[in-house]
Amino acid sequence: MLSFSSRQRYFLYRGVTDMRKGFNGLSGLVRQYLDHELLSGDVFLFLNRRRDRIKLLVWDRTGFVVWYKVLERGTFELPAGEGDRLEMSWTDIQLLLEGIEIKSVKRRKRYSRTA
Repeated sequence: MLSFSSRQRYFLYRGVTDMRKGFNGLSGLVRQYLDHELLSGDVFLFLNRRRDRIKLLVWDRTGFVVWYKVLERGTFELPAGEGDRLEMSWTDIQLLLEGIEIKSVKRRKRYSRTA
């Protein structure tokens, strides 16, 4: 069963992705641009040019899983940042997938464990 949690790390590829890419193509983007370990269990996100489609790639102990969502209306927000890679929090991923503008969200102080 595929599930995502706050324990995973999330990396958004900020470039345009051809949504015809499958496991091998998306894995190649991770190796080439995100420079991160594919088998870590972390989640990699990819958006198309119109930002109405998103793919999530994750390793789940026995193989790769691709989660694919197509919006009937509207677009996904591309969060501000620089470079090809952006690490996002689980909360930001939920907001992104629900269509809530991340920069307009007002956050209250919360405890966070420093690494």
